[in-house]
Amino acid sequence: MTAQTSGGTATGVPERPATFREVFAVREFRPLFGTFLLSTAGDELARVALTVLVYQRTSSPLLSALTFAIGHLPWLLGGPVLSTLADRLPRHRVLIAADAVRAALLVVMSIPGTPLPLLLGLLFLVSLCAPPFESARSALMADVLEGDRYAVATSLTNITLQLAQVVGFLLAGALVAVLNPSSALLIDAATFAVSALWLARGLQRRPAPMSEVGHERRSLWQDTGEGLALIGRSPRLLAIVSLLWVATLFAYAWEGVATPIADELGKGATGIGLLLAANPLGVTLGGLVIARLVAPARREALVTPLVVLSLAPILVGGLVAYLFGAGSMPFGVLVGMLFVSGLGASWLIPLNVSFVQAVPSAYRGRAFGVAVSGLYGVQGIGALGAGLLAEGLRPTAVVALCGGLGLIAVVPSVIGFRRTQGHMVATGSAEGRSIL
Repeated sequence: MTAQTSGGTATGVPERPATFREVFAVREFRPLFGTFLLSTAGDELARVALTVLVYQRTSSPLLSALTFAIGHLPWLLGGPVLSTLADRLPRHRVLIAADAVRAALLVVMSIPGTPLPLLLGLLFLVSLCAPPFESARSALMADVLEGDRYAVATSLTNITLQLAQVVGFLLAGALVAVLNPSSALLIDAATFAVSALWLARGLQRRPAPMSEVGHERRSLWQDTGEGLALIGRSPRLLAIVSLLWVATLFAYAWEGVATPIADELGKGATGIGLLLAANPLGVTLGGLVIARLVAPARREALVTPLVVLSLAPILVGGLVAYLFGAGSMPFGVLVGMLFVSGLGASWLIPLNVSFVQAVPSAYRGRAFGVAVSGLYGVQGIGALGAGLLAEGLRPTAVVALCGGLGLIAVVPSVIGFRRTQGHMVATGSAEGRSIL
């Protein structure tokens, strides 16, 4: 892949935004996108099904919540290590194998009467496949899409994920009400099986990225350490990852107290759904605007104002809700501000492009693994911190604090991001020093 930036072509002519048609014209993108959509839908169904199944057997909200948490544990416990497989092995093989293993495990989980400890253990194994799969998929997307097509594809993928969050749980709940949880798990297994076959037929065979650049075979731990060291010695990557983690920490911490917020404002379960759906809907529309209406050369410059836009409305909405208390007006203002915050959260798209440009191809799997592992970690920490604060403060006050503290905490990361624009990434070899 040749060196390039999102700002233009080698001739200096400004690059126009790529179209969705041009993105889908890339043959290998179609299975990468289609299987992502298929697996996401299946996972939403399985997540609700497992929660229902565990709660039916135990009547324990804690164990039901633990079922959700298990999906994040592999990223937190071993994301950087498992993601190394996306660089050590051919990426198409990592994708196919991960989906095939998940399909087989879910078939076992769907057997009626499976003991609960075994069920949760199998769920953990299913989740272990996510770090190498997502790292390989993200890295391969950057390999097969050039120029602005990658930015548009990232936007499209993010939009798909947000829409799945808006409607996925509603559809999943309806299906689980009609089907038993075991049938829902079988459907999820089928989505992974279809995904594995689609990827096997649609992806080009490529060697392992490390072998392409002549890396000698080393242990998994050595390769993991090298990936971490790459980020640690690169001011540019440190600035990008810092901005990603800090902005996400404060922009989404309030979700941990969504239920108490709705209760404080006099709303029920419908209110919780509106609160949680407002931000993804904003992200969806913001992503479309970034991808289709903003020139590639201007996107990176929008990161700073968009980060501010993702945090300031949380402060405003929280303050209004705190000052005016229960009622339709403060609740409506808060939902509207969360939607605006989602519009601002489209900063993730140009930041993702900057990240890809700053990481050599042979390191992308590990770099994505580190970034995403930390992302899961800060989301959990943020939700936990918001919950602890809500023990002594009104939940709406916690929302306002998330926005206000976030605006302060993100300043060093924004300064670092702006100062390192255009910096090279040193990989330890002359051949590796490039911006892709």
